[in-house]
Amino acid sequence: MNKDNHISTLFLDIGGVLLTDGWDRNSRQEAAKIFHVDHDEMEDRHHLNFETYELGKMTLDTYLDRVVFYQKRDFSPDEFKPFMYQQSQPFPKMIELIIHLKKEHGLKIAVISNEGRELNEYRIKKFKLNEFIDFFISSSIVNLRKPDAEIFSLALDIAQVKTAESIYIDNQPMFVKIAEGFGMNGICHTDYDSTAEKLHRWGIDILTADHE
Repeated sequence: MNKDNHISTLFLDIGGVLLTDGWDRNSRQEAAKIFHVDHDEMEDRHHLNFETYELGKMTLDTYLDRVVFYQKRDFSPDEFKPFMYQQSQPFPKMIELIIHLKKEHGLKIAVISNEGRELNEYRIKKFKLNEFIDFFISSSIVNLRKPDAEIFSLALDIAQVKTAESIYIDNQPMFVKIAEGFGMNGICHTDYDSTAEKLHRWGIDILTADHE
């Protein structure tokens, strides 16, 4: 257990840690089947446009116009968008853990995430993330996107925390490595138990957290 540095702030991703990814490959495959859209063509168009959407330089409507509604469909954006939103599902144990750690240890909680504005706003509201997260450094708001290291630098400036007093939790090893390059402590998240154990190594007691 590392007790040399007092941990004051947890930085974490939303997708893959607190919630499922908002609009991943599996979701797009399912959408193609349900709405009878050519998957390969939609996927090609997605990759050409999604980064711009996540950077906040394109609305969700424009993204859909370019990726799905570039030709006449027998369904509308108002029918398609609810399907997109429904892909977001919570990881209740992880949410409960972070709420517990904030309450019991007085930790600041900050998010560093790549998310388009509309999906980000929906996820925050739907799962009440703003009730326990202090800062949202979302790509569509700050116009920076992981793996750009500048988004980590900005997050540290906003939180006003020493890197050694922070932990970054993400399910993407590359992003954890970038955070560690700034001097942040890193946890590559795979599941609740392993992340809880790694937090315990930094002296963050989770024994009284709700494990049910």
